[in-house]
Amino acid sequence: MGRYIGPACKRCRRLGMKLFLKGDRCKMAKCPLEKDYAIPGQHGQKGKGSRRPRLKDYGVQLQEKQRLRMMYGMQEGQFRLFFERALRASGVTGEVLLQALEMRLDNIVYRMGAAPSRRAARQFVRHGHVRVNDTKVNIPSFKCKGGDVVTIRDVKQAREYAKPHLEAAEGTQPAWLQVEKGAFKATVDHVPTREELAPVVNEQLVVELYSK
Repeated sequence: MGRYIGPACKRCRRLGMKLFLKGDRCKMAKCPLEKDYAIPGQHGQKGKGSRRPRLKDYGVQLQEKQRLRMMYGMQEGQFRLFFERALRASGVTGEVLLQALEMRLDNIVYRMGAAPSRRAARQFVRHGHVRVNDTKVNIPSFKCKGGDVVTIRDVKQAREYAKPHLEAAEGTQPAWLQVEKGAFKATVDHVPTREELAPVVNEQLVVELYSK
């Protein structure tokens, strides 16, 4: 299955929750979920207030997995690989999976506020605008760890792009990231615990789905 290039808001409408795929637009009144648009598809009810179909156990598990996967902008094969690594690691599988997703470089760039969305952060990393411990890294899935320092390259184009987003995100960064806005850098203080993780999902349903 190839990369999805359709409307981002369509995914949020289908899954019934904000995945924050379009940055600031997701926080505005024009967000389709704020307007209560119908779910996408041929048989979706016209207008507002459409009733969602009742899901069985497998459907609930699949929907939760899709929410988590699309929230981080990953394809199925890559997401499954993250789960298999979490399954082999010590600790609670669901929590380890969420921690691995949060420690991706593109997510760190998004969390520190240098990009308005994970999709924008991924492109920002791919274009070589980010350094980890003074080393250029252009792999969005690069796994950061506690103590790593993520810096926006001292290039006019990169810092002019990141500056307004850093200013807008000031005060909203997670506690496990120490952000220095003026220096355009963030230090990973520690691997976040489950209580510090933002995704509003039930990761146990994802574990149950893949364990069948």
